Amino acid sequence: MGTSTEWSRLPVGRRELRQDAVLALVLLGGLTLSTVLYSAAGTYGDDQAAWWVSALVITANAAPIAFRRRYPMTVAIVSALAFASTQVFHVPELFVINFTLFIALYTVGAWCSDRVRAEAVRWVVIGGMFAWLFIAISFGWAVPNALPNDGGSIIPPVIAYSLINIVINVVYFGAAWYAGNRAWTSAVARHELDQRTAELAAERERSAAQAVTLERVRIARELHDVVAHHVSLMGVQAGAARRVIGRDPEQATASLGVVEESARTAVEELRRMLGTLRSDDEDRGAPSTEGLGRIGELAESARTAGHPTEYVVVGDARDVPPTVSSVAYRIAQEAVTNVLKHAGPSARADLRVRYLDDGVEVEVADDGRGGTAPRNTSGSGLGHVGMRERVTAVGGRIEIGPRARGGYLVRAWLPTS
Repeated sequence: MGTSTEWSRLPVGRRELRQDAVLALVLLGGLTLSTVLYSAAGTYGDDQAAWWVSALVITANAAPIAFRRRYPMTVAIVSALAFASTQVFHVPELFVINFTLFIALYTVGAWCSDRVRAEAVRWVVIGGMFAWLFIAISFGWAVPNALPNDGGSIIPPVIAYSLINIVINVVYFGAAWYAGNRAWTSAVARHELDQRTAELAAERERSAAQAVTLERVRIARELHDVVAHHVSLMGVQAGAARRVIGRDPEQATASLGVVEESARTAVEELRRMLGTLRSDDEDRGAPSTEGLGRIGELAESARTAGHPTEYVVVGDARDVPPTVSSVAYRIAQEAVTNVLKHAGPSARADLRVRYLDDGVEVEVADDGRGGTAPRNTSGSGLGHVGMRERVTAVGGRIEIGPRARGGYLVRAWLPTS
C-alpha cells in the first residue's frame, strides 16, 4: 500500500460531483416514496414522526451523498447520525435508508487516501452502530412479551431474533468495508499501471532519440573514416604535384594519378556506405566490408604519399570475426591518416598486425622526425574518439599517444573469441 501515501483519488472533478448530486436526488426520491408507503402501512403506529420531521430526517440522509467523494469521512459520520435519527424520531422508513449508510461507508474505503483515518472513521461508525444494536437487543430482552415465547422451539425467539440482527449487521457492514477496500485497491492498481505505461512511453521516446543520436554518430564516424584518409592523401599528393610540376612533370603526373585513384576509391566507399544506410533495418547495423586484408593497401598509400612505410604481419594469419576485422582496418586507416596529416613530410611509418592467441593487435607508429605540425595529444578529436568507441564496442583496448623516443603510436588489441 505504499502508493496510497503518495497518490490520492481526491479531489474529484466536476463529472464525479455531478454524478454524486444525481445519486443524492435519486436516493431522496426513493426515501420519500418509501416513507410515504411505510407511513400508509402504519409503521410505528401513533408514535411515528410528524411529516415535517420525516422530511427533515430523510433530507439529512440523502443530502450528504451529494458530497460523498469530496468529504468522504465527514459524510460517513453525518450519514450514521442521520441513520440513527430515523429510528430515534420514528420516521417511517426502513428500506432505502440502508443504502445511504452503505454508500457512505463504501466511499470512505474507496476514496480516502489516508488509510489509517479511513479505517478509524469506519470503526467508529460501525462500533457505534453495534453498540446501539446491543442496547436495542437489551431493551428487547427486558420486555418478555415483545416476542412470542414458544417453549417448544430449540432456540428461544428472543435469542433467535438477536442473532438474526447481529448476523445481518455483520454482513451489511462487512460488505461495505470489503467493497470499499477492493475499490481502493483497484484504483491504486490502475494508477500504477498508468504510471508504468507513461514511463514505458517516455522510455520508448528516450530510446528512439538515443537511437537517432547513435545513428548520427555512426554515420559521422563512417564518413570521417571514409573521407578523411582519402582526402588527406589527395591533399598530400596534390601539394607534391604542385611543387614539382615545373621541374618534374612525370612525378607530378604520378602524384595526380594517386589523387585520381584516391578520389575514385573515396567515391566508391561513399557509395557503398550510403547503400548500407539505405538498406533494410536488419542490414543497417552490418559492419563495413573493410578488413585486415586491406591494411597493406594503407601502407602502400602512405608510401605513395612520400612516407617510407614498413608493413609487417606477425604470427599466422587467420580468420577473425567480421566486426573485429572491420574495426582493425578503420583504426589503422585513421592512424595512417593522422600520419599523413600531422607527422610531417619526411616521417617514417610502421604498420604491424599481430595475431595473438586471444586476439589481434594493430599498431601504427611513426618517428615524426620531420614533423613540425602541432599534434592533438588529448585524444579528444573526432578521430581519436571514433577509434576509442570502435574498440570499446568490441571489448578491446587501445593506446594512443606520443612515444618516448619521438613520434606517435596507436596500438589496439581486439579480442577474437
